[in-house]
Amino acid sequence: MTASILLGTDAHQQVTCIACGETVAREDAREYDKYGDRWSREGKEFEYLCKPCHQDCCHQNRDGLEETLMAANAGRTDRKTFLRQYCELTADNTNPS
Repeated sequence: MTASILLGTDAHQQVTCIACGETVAREDAREYDKYGDRWSREGKEFEYLCKPCHQDCCHQNRDGLEETLMAANAGRTDRKTFLRQYCELTADNTNPS
């Protein structure tokens, strides 16, 4: 990713929302950094969410979420298997109250 894109000078850049798949102008999207550190930009390529999908997201702390998703094989297994594995991994971390 070039510095001009990072600084927003490429007004015609199109990006794809990772949630809904819509292609939108970069200025109509929000950066998503799966590691949760969007301010540390050196050497990173960001994914994007369109503004409506970004607004629909839960903006709560997600410490450990990416590691749990990876451990549950997100994107690498079928939905049923992923959900079972994710539930097993998070079962010990749930608060009953």
